[in-house]
Formats: sequence, C-alpha cells, structure tokens
Amino acid sequence: MGAGTAKIAVVGAGLIGRKHLDVVSAEAQLAAVIDPNPEAEALAQDHGAPWFPSLDEALAKVTPDGAIIATPNPLHAANGTTCLKAGIPALIEKPLTASVEEGRALVALEAATGTPILVGHHRRHSPIAKEAKSLIDAGRLGRVVTVNAMFWLHKPADYFSAEWRTKEGGGPTYINLIHDIDMLQHFCGPITRVQAREAHAVRGFEVEDTSAVILEFASGALGTVSISDTTSAPWSWELTAGENPAYPKTDEACYRIGGTMGALSVPDMALWTHEGEASWWAPIGRETLALTTADPIIEQFRHFLDVINGTPPLVRAEEGLRNIEVLDAIKRAARTGGVVEL
Repeated sequence: MGAGTAKIAVVGAGLIGRKHLDVVSAEAQLAAVIDPNPEAEALAQDHGAPWFPSLDEALAKVTPDGAIIATPNPLHAANGTTCLKAGIPALIEKPLTASVEEGRALVALEAATGTPILVGHHRRHSPIAKEAKSLIDAGRLGRVVTVNAMFWLHKPADYFSAEWRTKEGGGPTYINLIHDIDMLQHFCGPITRVQAREAHAVRGFEVEDTSAVILEFASGALGTVSISDTTSAPWSWELTAGENPAYPKTDEACYRIGGTMGALSVPDMALWTHEGEASWWAPIGRETLALTTADPIIEQFRHFLDVINGTPPLVRAEEGLRNIEVLDAIKRAARTGGVVEL
C-alpha cells in the first residue's frame, strides 16, 4: 500500500483533529471525519470526505486502513478498543487513555489482536528531539545527573469554552506536561519516583493551572518540572521550537539537561562544555548545533503509514502507558503531599 493510496479516518475534529485532517488530506486519502459536532459535517464536506457522528457508524460504512483518534481524552480508550477489535491500526493522540487501568487494558488488547498502536507523542518525530537524543546516547554530556523542564505560557479564556478542559483530566498536566514527561523519559530513562504540588488559584477550575514536580530517574538523575498555563512567559516547547506556526517563536529554551561532561539546552540546541578540565574556575564554551527543520505532525503521520505497513511504532503503547503512570503518580503526590514510587 502506497502512502497516497492509504485510506485514513480521523476521529475527533477539534483543535488537533483539524491539523490531522489537513495532513491526511495532503498525504493520503481521508476516509471519514468522525465527530458528533454538527460543525464537523461541514468540515468533512470541505475535505471531500464522508461525515459520521460516531466511529461505530463509520465502520459500518467504510473500512479505513488506519484511524487517527483525536477525541477528548476520556474517549481514547473506547475508540482505541473499537479500532483494535476491528483490526484497524490506530494513531492515538496523547494521553493514550484517560486512566492507568484503561491504558493497561488497551496495551493488553494490542498484544492480543496484533493490531498496532502508535501513540501521538509527536515531538519524538522532531529533528530537534532526534539530535538531542543522539547527543545524549553518544555520551557528549557524560553521565546525565540533572534535568529541568518548563511549560510556561498563557492560554486565552476562549480555550476553556470546551467544558472538558475545565474538568479533571483536561488540565495542563494531562494535555501538556505529558509531552514533557515523554521527552524526559526518552532522553533520561524511566522515572521511578515523584513529588508534586499543584494550584488552582487563578481560574478556580477543577483542573490545575500551575504545578511543580520533582522527578527521580532509574539512572539516579534528578529533575524538576514546572508548568503553568496562566503566566505570560516564553518558556514552553510550543513557543521555543518553532515547529508550529500557530505559536509565535521565542529564542529561548524549555529544557536543560546536565551531565558530568557537558550540558544541553533544548530546543535551541546550545551545548556547553569545558575545553579542558571540568571546573568552575575554567572557561566554558557554547556550541550551537545546526539542525534541519520539519513539521513533526507530518513526520509522525508518515511514520504511521509505515506502521500500517508493518514498521514497529516509534512510540509504543507501553511507552504511552508509562507516561500515564507517571502522570497518575504526579497527581497522587500532589493530593497527598508525599513521595509516590512507580
């Protein structure tokens, strides 16, 4: 099956779903647009594809080669289950599911059916992430001992017009921090212990608007992460990577990874090393690494077409589950004020 002939259904026509619709229309054949919102029917007409209010109704009429699930988080498990039982490979937007229990069930179903899941942690497909991972694996930083990540920006009021974004599971921990947790585990290995605090003080929604997290990795490295979607600030992947033109780019970094031989800031890709002996008395030099650019959503979709044809997923369901387990631990730590081990 060639890329241009693949028939792909998109389930969910919200913010990220519309991006997927554009990519699928450009790279393959859009088999169906699935969303109960009447506005999605007009969107489907614009893309020249049939519209269905539910996945079950769509599968009674069309047989796609793959499906992209971009619904609200609580619907990921049900739609993913439907796809796997029908033998349809699925690209499931992060988080894989809304709960650890649902995630474990979906991972087990993938194993039982042999139908693959690609989890939508699209940053893994970014040239920036690939280069950073390559530098770490090559030992350019030495042994990684500390990491810091920031997600600081301001979401406008109309973002919360979708009520599910104000409810538990719809806040920046599950929508945004999960990307950073995936990247940190990709760079530094499994997270084994967390502490956390969160606040709801600004908007007063059920979901958090600010959180601070301490991470411990299996390697012995320690990390800190702070997130807030209610501060006017430039430090988040969205605003620093320049990969999505919807966000104004800033010349800042949102990750810093420190090792015994050097330190790397990402995504500006500044590598700091001593020319001689590592010492605070010795000069330290900065090398800015040149990178090619690419839209990771497009790169992810092209990889999904390969997954449909038998290539192992770059981001496996088990990794998506591990990220959910870390988030669950963070939420439990925030509630109890204690340390939670994974």
